[in-house]
Amino acid sequence: MRRNHYERPTLRDRVLVKRIEAQEQRIGGIIVPDTAKEKPQQAEVIAVGNGRMNDDGKAIPLDVKVGEHVLIGKYSGTEIKLDREEYLIVREDEILGVAEGVPELATV
Repeated sequence: MRRNHYERPTLRDRVLVKRIEAQEQRIGGIIVPDTAKEKPQQAEVIAVGNGRMNDDGKAIPLDVKVGEHVLIGKYSGTEIKLDREEYLIVREDEILGVAEGVPELATV
């Protein structure tokens, strides 16, 4: 996994993810153009924030970890570009699930 020079670009309960592009889709032998493809709902966690703050001001650590593969909603988060690469910043509660022990998720 390629590391960038950003140690912790996220705050609190935010998670920096990179969408995992699906393999080229073919329907009946026809290649689906990029404009007709849906946004990938699978992503790899690149960085995580320190956690949510409770009423006492203490950080509650996030459940997701760097390197995990997660499922996210199609329109979740905020898209950003870092070093000419596209990433997404989502809140932890926008993550729909974590795939444990799966190096690459199947197309959903």
